[in-house]
Amino acid sequence: MDSETTASSSDSNTTSATNLQSPPPPPPPPLPPPLPRPPVPFQQPRLSLDWMGEELLKEQKVPFPLSKRIRQRKSDTCVISLVVMLLLVVFVATMAVNNCWRKSHRQCALRNLGRFSFQPLSENPLLGPSASTLDSMGALKQTLLVERHQFLRLFASPWLHAGVFHLILNLFSLVFVGIKLEQEFGPCRVGIIYLISAITGSLVAALFLSHRPSVTSSSALFGLLGTTLSGLIWNWKVYTQKFNALLMFLLILTMNFILGLAPYVNNFSNIGGFLSGFLLGFVLLHKPLIGKATQSKGGLFEYNVKFAVRMKQKFDKPLIRSAFLIILSLLLAGLTVAVIRGINMYKYCGWCHYIDCLPLKWWSCNVKEMHCESLVSAELLTLTCSSNGKFRIFPFTSVSQSRLEDLCYLICS
Repeated sequence: MDSETTASSSDSNTTSATNLQSPPPPPPPPLPPPLPRPPVPFQQPRLSLDWMGEELLKEQKVPFPLSKRIRQRKSDTCVISLVVMLLLVVFVATMAVNNCWRKSHRQCALRNLGRFSFQPLSENPLLGPSASTLDSMGALKQTLLVERHQFLRLFASPWLHAGVFHLILNLFSLVFVGIKLEQEFGPCRVGIIYLISAITGSLVAALFLSHRPSVTSSSALFGLLGTTLSGLIWNWKVYTQKFNALLMFLLILTMNFILGLAPYVNNFSNIGGFLSGFLLGFVLLHKPLIGKATQSKGGLFEYNVKFAVRMKQKFDKPLIRSAFLIILSLLLAGLTVAVIRGINMYKYCGWCHYIDCLPLKWWSCNVKEMHCESLVSAELLTLTCSSNGKFRIFPFTSVSQSRLEDLCYLICS
């Protein structure tokens, strides 16, 4: 009995020792790490502050349109590109109608161009068509607009250029300013500003007409310049390097205004276009667009979004935009009534014609109607000015009545 108990006790001790010497079970394997989420691409917001909230209160900066580089995206520049193409086509068509080689009996500048050669610089200092050609293409003229009520000229004149010099400077300025504004604010807004400024410029020009034709193609450009200035004024505390940009703005403005002092370019249309663009800028473009512009670094102006949101909350109210829209509507209504009634502002402002045309030794700015007496003999044409007695003999006799008026003005002035 004792031996069995002893054996059982020894077996129990052996089992306990065996259990103490066995290794512990291995720990469970660790859980696999969670799969990383794919990165969400950052999307730039569209160019508007209308929906921008406090989440955009970051240090983002956007260069002002005049200082940005032009991006190579056709969708951003469809309006200005189309306008440039139309202006070029209209000018080529104007020179084809002019046909200096035949109508002026080869007395042309750059005669190697044949049908597309230009009138002599003594007749058109801007190297372009004759006055009679501008009349036939739809330029503004007192006798045609006021007396014959050809109001369609108000819509045709903004597409005409007085010459090559006028065309080059206008297109260069239009591309430089217009494309950047279109990329910044979109084609719809820029297109509206362009058209309204062009029409407003023609209405203002119609109040300052003489017996010489004038074109108003620069009025739309001045409208875009006025829009640029109003946008800068509205966000004056937002932009940096404002004075450098103002120098660029004034340079473009001054060059085009000086060119408007030459014959056939109506400077009053430029003033009207600038005024309408200035008002439209407060209506349409007073909020800088943020999305696309943040992709471009550097520039004359930079836009601080954090400050802009605070300014938006304070000033961006429909009442202010409505006020400028009402002012513009009243301006257009008043100009339309004045044009329909045939008001001539030169009767009330004797020195205003110096704003439109400044007489220099290279050209004349005579606004009076000229009359000449013609004498045909032995295949020679003699024209004598009735006002000063000057005359000139031409070696041809076959000439149209409109061309006779061009030659008469050249002799009398």
